Amino acid sequence: MRLVGENVEQGIISLQEAIEIAEEKGLDLVEISPKATPPVCRIVDYNKFLYDQKKKAKELKANSTKTEIKEIRFGPNTDEHDIDFKTKHAMKFLGDGHKVRAYVFFKGRTIIYQDRGFKLLNDFSERLTNVAKVEMEPKLEGKKLYILLSPKVKK
Repeated sequence: MRLVGENVEQGIISLQEAIEIAEEKGLDLVEISPKATPPVCRIVDYNKFLYDQKKKAKELKANSTKTEIKEIRFGPNTDEHDIDFKTKHAMKFLGDGHKVRAYVFFKGRTIIYQDRGFKLLNDFSERLTNVAKVEMEPKLEGKKLYILLSPKVKK
């Protein structure tokens, strides 16, 4: 195996020799890369090694961005003014980096106006073309007609 670590003579040695060196120093022998030829081991304090790994994982998690999906609801008979109002909200959500799921909810017999729903969602997505891209085309699921928009990546 290949032995690496601080204050350790680096090179290829047997497993027994590596264990003896680790015990001499009062540290642990940790296998870093088992698939390498020969396998790579490091002599470290194992608790400190685990602490450093958790710290790195926590830092990566803190730096990652969480995308939220905001929902905007329409009816098949939604007025033009209401569409403008909800478009402004969608622009704000997309500007903040959130995804927007817009849907038309059909209640009772309004399900016969599916064509209005498709037209409404297509019009809504066209209004947002400069700030959003369509991630999922309008799709009918039960009594709801969905469309999913995500913010455009700024270059």
